[in-house]
Amino acid sequence: MREVVYTESAPAPIGPYSQAVKSGGFLFISGQIPVDPKTGEVVRGGIREQTRQVLENVKAILEAAGYTLNDVVMCFVFLTDLNLFPQYNEVYGEYFRDKPPARVTIQAARLPKDVLIEIAAIATK
Repeated sequence: MREVVYTESAPAPIGPYSQAVKSGGFLFISGQIPVDPKTGEVVRGGIREQTRQVLENVKAILEAAGYTLNDVVMCFVFLTDLNLFPQYNEVYGEYFRDKPPARVTIQAARLPKDVLIEIAAIATK
């Protein structure tokens, strides 16, 4: 069984993909970038502001599917510059305080809309 998840509280997909897909108790969230769903624009500011917006987008998708941040078991994080790691990690830690999920963080040459960060996630119940 496969269910596509969509919410207007997160940016609409800009290509042939779903915001998330629910299957077998798992929720697979597509990579989210720091786009404000109300304006469709990349948020202003640096890595802290962009990380916060990405995680708010992830949180909105989780909630639309009936999950919470506590259900996230894995995050895949892409940064355009690993020197931004300390600042991104600080904001990330505000969202995942207790028993954080497993995580991979890598440097990517370039991300959509030339943003600084993208995060994909897997959640389960």
